[in-house]
Amino acid sequence: MFGTTVVVGGLVALPQAAQAVTIPVACSENALVAAVTLANSTPAADTLVLAGGCTYGMTTSHGGAANALPVITTPIEMVGPATVTNASLLRLGLFRIAEVGPTGSLTLTTGVAFTNGNVLGDGGGILNHGAVTLTGSTLTGNTALGDGGGLANADTPSGTAPAATFTNSPVSGNTTLLGDGGGIYNGLRGTLTVTGVAGSPLFITGNTAGRGGGISAINSTATTLTQTAVTSNHALLLVGASGGVHRQGGTMTTTDTPITANTPNNCVGSTPAVPNCTG
Repeated sequence: MFGTTVVVGGLVALPQAAQAVTIPVACSENALVAAVTLANSTPAADTLVLAGGCTYGMTTSHGGAANALPVITTPIEMVGPATVTNASLLRLGLFRIAEVGPTGSLTLTTGVAFTNGNVLGDGGGILNHGAVTLTGSTLTGNTALGDGGGLANADTPSGTAPAATFTNSPVSGNTTLLGDGGGIYNGLRGTLTVTGVAGSPLFITGNTAGRGGGISAINSTATTLTQTAVTSNHALLLVGASGGVHRQGGTMTTTDTPITANTPNNCVGSTPAVPNCTG
């Protein structure tokens, strides 16, 4: 399979159906929407090279009423550095930044930031039904009324189970107003892997939720935290609510992962207990 480069922002040359595409994306909302639409048009894995240092201000939804971008249904990688943000009037537009469908995957690399998503449902930054990978990227300042201020691995009783992987990718300042997982929600059958670097942990900090201010894992298949600092997160429910990490069922592993200085507590109320977490 040979790759094809397609310029987005003016006229778009459609690739042959089976070819992977590298798409340079001009610094505009319309160019980014067109690039995602083009990448979705074939099943090949495509790379969107975002304009260096650009802030893609999304002023309206383009993937149904609740998504700034078209729903991602094929493998798409976005390469930064760049920011994709809710830029609606007073940031009141009720749309998350991205939704990944069961057949899709989204990879953010080299300094891509998703910020200020704002949705009435789950996943303020990203709602994941497929696969999401962040490497050297960030989720910041996103809000959901439901679960997962930064990212939600959607509850999935059957079919494709969502998987999210964070490597050296901080999650900060995200909020759920009523739900679980201010930073990250790992739902039914979901898989979450969070990894930092020895001596330079990945920080999950400053997030707020009803329960599980930093992370909430509810009947998920696996939650694995390595070299990850979960600190200074907050739970709004004061009784039985974990400010740092909340766990209900599922498998959880923590390695070199301090869970500290969260309020009203770090992990009290989890069943079974969060490994290596006290208070």
